[in-house]
Amino acid sequence: MAKQQQLDWDDFRLVKIIAEANGLAGAAERLGVNHSTVFRRLGQMEENLGVKLFERHRTGYVLTTAGEEMTALAEQMEENVTSFTRKLAGQAVAPAGELRVTTNDTLLVHLLTPIFARFIKACPEMRLDVVLANQALNLSKRDADVAIRATDDPPETLVGRRVATIAWAIYGRAQDFPGIRGPEDVSIAALFDRHWLALGDNLAQLKAARYVREHVAPENIVYKVNTVLGLAEAVEAGIGIGPLPCFIADESPNLVRLSDLNADFSAGLWLLTHPDLRQSARVRAFMDFMAAEIAKQKRRIEGAGARAPSLVSAG
Repeated sequence: MAKQQQLDWDDFRLVKIIAEANGLAGAAERLGVNHSTVFRRLGQMEENLGVKLFERHRTGYVLTTAGEEMTALAEQMEENVTSFTRKLAGQAVAPAGELRVTTNDTLLVHLLTPIFARFIKACPEMRLDVVLANQALNLSKRDADVAIRATDDPPETLVGRRVATIAWAIYGRAQDFPGIRGPEDVSIAALFDRHWLALGDNLAQLKAARYVREHVAPENIVYKVNTVLGLAEAVEAGIGIGPLPCFIADESPNLVRLSDLNADFSAGLWLLTHPDLRQSARVRAFMDFMAAEIAKQKRRIEGAGARAPSLVSAG
């Protein structure tokens, strides 16, 4: 008989979430991961244990006896964690020390700096070392403790939470579109004959960059720049039109939104850390604080401003 491997705490939570979601698709959405990731993790768990945790039916996933026991234990764990958190809240337990955080320049300038300031005020014994990089640093090698990233495919070697969806749309300089109040006044097809801006090759993997490559004739792409901040400045300067994150562009009175929010552009906003660091008091305090503060600005990040267009494809 194969030797059973020791279970991880997250295994119990996974089984509970699959049961609550009645299947893998709903569980994947709640966890912010791919369906295949949940399928693989459940399969490995059942193989290691040598028992089935769910019966697969057309109507969904139904717990076996073993799965019911794991779910009951998971609920007990959650109650214990909640109790422990309340206990700590009543004590003078303050995180201290330095935390290295990596993010990109766009998020830092237009979203994170004021939140970092509030964190330092709330946790005066903490110090932040912020490292700007558009490429993910190696958290396994402690290049950073926490990564704040715009991505739909976070590394499976990291753990964390998806705290928002960054909405994008097509924008132009307001003075170049007199009488245009928003996307309802614009024909998307007519825009493809105008001058366009694009992200540089280093950001070619972004969905917004791919959209421009696939929809705009090369001769109409008159300007490329390798930062989103530079792209926003170029649109404001009137060089052309292009896709921008709504939380940047909607703040500028010089820009006008020319398309509805485009699902082909959006990306998840993630707080990530290495599994070995997630129980660190510094990391937990920082990630909990950031998640709460970002949640307060979720509408702005997700493009639900005064125009509040629906999330549809502009293609």
